[in-house]
Amino acid sequence: MITNLLFRYHQIRLQSELICEPLEPEDYVVQPIVDVSPPKWHLGHTTWFFEQMLLVPFMPDYKLFHPEYNYVFNSYYETVGNRVLRTNRGNLSKPSVVDIYSYRKYVDKCMKDFIENINLSTELLNIIEIGLQHEQQHQELLYYDIKYILGNNPLFPKYREESNNKNLSSATPLGFLDVSEGIYKVGHNSDGFCFDNEKGHHSVFLHDYIIGDRLITNAEFLEFIQDGGYQDFRHWYSEAWEWVKTNDKKAPFHWHNMDGVWYNYTMHGLKKVNLDTPVAHVSQFEAAAFAKWKGMRLPTEFEWEVACGIHQPSIPVSANLSDMDTFEPIQPTEGNYQFYGDLWEWTSSAYTAYPYYEAPEGALGEYNGKFMTNQMVLKGGSYATPRNHIRPTYRNFFHPHLNWQFTGIRLAKHV
Repeated sequence: MITNLLFRYHQIRLQSELICEPLEPEDYVVQPIVDVSPPKWHLGHTTWFFEQMLLVPFMPDYKLFHPEYNYVFNSYYETVGNRVLRTNRGNLSKPSVVDIYSYRKYVDKCMKDFIENINLSTELLNIIEIGLQHEQQHQELLYYDIKYILGNNPLFPKYREESNNKNLSSATPLGFLDVSEGIYKVGHNSDGFCFDNEKGHHSVFLHDYIIGDRLITNAEFLEFIQDGGYQDFRHWYSEAWEWVKTNDKKAPFHWHNMDGVWYNYTMHGLKKVNLDTPVAHVSQFEAAAFAKWKGMRLPTEFEWEVACGIHQPSIPVSANLSDMDTFEPIQPTEGNYQFYGDLWEWTSSAYTAYPYYEAPEGALGEYNGKFMTNQMVLKGGSYATPRNHIRPTYRNFFHPHLNWQFTGIRLAKHV
């Protein structure tokens, strides 16, 4: 068990560094907006998690790598102490990128000693597991933030070269899957890992409904744009309409109209919008407005989860891939699933606690529960989601106006 745990720890930690490998030192420091953290902060924060949650409280005579790193790399854990304001992470010219890689190396060595020499109780194994899952979550955030940083550079630099072996096919006609009225079980109920917000296996009643058998494409969303969708208040929530006007929104994030032709920034640079691929980088505001324009709506998280459980086995492999290559062995193979794995899918469900939800004691109790307000649930996973995180019960959550994540649209309707 120890050998397997050490191997998995090494592989996950290495993956974070491989994601950053194409970056120049200057790219590690940028924080264009509050929602985007500098890549070097992610590398430091995920290391801090292991240091503060495991090494400091449980390893005898552990010596901190640096006495101020708890202040620099704490994200939002009130239990652990004060921290740099989130808006100021981009002001941290120090510690340097070199310092942070040294920090990672130091903590990794100590974690190896910890795993090999400490009697690993169920509690400690659980914290190690959460630490690994936490780092994988930040790997996906790294992709979001790197794309934002490079995509807002006026030179539109490539993150990496595009693979020559992509096999993209045309989008299939949009169809709908039927789900019958009934009482269904939702929430996590298996032996595998889950986050605390997935717990509370419980029953829900659903009316008859239909749900799209694929995501909405760029071509379909372009019809919404050309029909004046961003100029017609009738499609938008009141708050969403104010967001459109305040930000002069005219298209999804990363889209650019150049001489009457739509381009979008991809990890391979600026390219003409591929009309057959799923529309990405839409906010929940935009997803809901598009659905209303189509005379439909977004599914609830329960409708999504139930439909996934019913129809996933019979759904063919998606060929409409994203703008990134695969990253083996940790990162997913793109487009393995129609019902999940291409883009996170907005739902109409507010992020709240399931029945029987209990936050863990201590700092780990701040992981999910404290954010259960003013956010919306997303389901499914994206092409940047670690494959072992993709499960029907996973509950991602973001504020509805955000669109720098890898997010898309699936439609639903009562029948």
